[in-house]
Amino acid sequence: MDDTDFGVRDARGQWVPFRRITYPPVFIWPPRLAGIWRWFWRDYLLSWNLFYAFVALGVWLWLTPDRDTLSELRPGWIAFLLLRNVALVAVFFGVWHGWLYWQKRQGTAFKFNGKWPEGRNARFFGGTQLRENLALTFLSGVPIWTAYEVLALWAFANGFFATFSWADHPVYLTALFMAVPLFRELHFYAVHRLIHWPPLYRRIHRTHHKNTNPGPWSGLAMHPGEHLLYFSGVLIHLVVPAHPLHALYQLIHAGLTPAAGHTGFDRVVLDDERAMQTHAYAHYLHHKHFECNYADGTIPLDRWFGSFCDGSPEAIAAMRNWRKR
Repeated sequence: MDDTDFGVRDARGQWVPFRRITYPPVFIWPPRLAGIWRWFWRDYLLSWNLFYAFVALGVWLWLTPDRDTLSELRPGWIAFLLLRNVALVAVFFGVWHGWLYWQKRQGTAFKFNGKWPEGRNARFFGGTQLRENLALTFLSGVPIWTAYEVLALWAFANGFFATFSWADHPVYLTALFMAVPLFRELHFYAVHRLIHWPPLYRRIHRTHHKNTNPGPWSGLAMHPGEHLLYFSGVLIHLVVPAHPLHALYQLIHAGLTPAAGHTGFDRVVLDDERAMQTHAYAHYLHHKHFECNYADGTIPLDRWFGSFCDGSPEAIAAMRNWRKR
């Protein structure tokens, strides 16, 4: 599979796809019902969202203590959740990194930045981008994710979060479960715009933006203050009744999705005819230009608020004019 059939590498060595970023036909008037239906099944349900949902279900059924155990805060089960989440991240992020960056299975084909991350760079803790990314992921990201999970499961077990049963409210809980990716997009956009406010950017978010040539481990490489905000969406259950599975799905979705979004590749080549889309281009443009594509999913928030960039010269010029204004 030749990346020149799908894009072009410019004079700076940046690979730019021919196909521009577009939004699904959900918020278009008049509504296109057939297009919405196809998007809902093919691109929303039968996508990575389904994978994360099954991971959450498996974790809930086989890797989460029972309610009686969760009702008391004890070191044993808290440590178990931490080790379980460490393993999830190590395996999932490790597969992406191993295929694309360690083994370099496809070289730089479909890689947006034609260069590999620098081996040594004094800007990063430990002297390399990878070492800092790993440290921030495992010493801050996963522990804070786990702390929110412990809080949520304990709160559900003790009635501080209103809990509905699937037997009594199947339609409501199913609809709420399917809406988790949309809620996460709204929450991420709000948090992301907040931490680009200059005082917070300088103190918090600039740590993540040191990854101008991101890889999978850049996804959760954040300042602890950003991790606190990033995983805080689970607190919605203080006011929205749900089931503990919803909290697990939200946190697993938040914890694992950054790997694909930060691969730095447009697609992963599986063989001569098959490839898996990463949908990472919109977020790569954010790391490249900083003030665009704060959200990159279903809801056209960036288009509504003037920060959308599809990578075309016209969009980049418009984005720069918007930044000046």
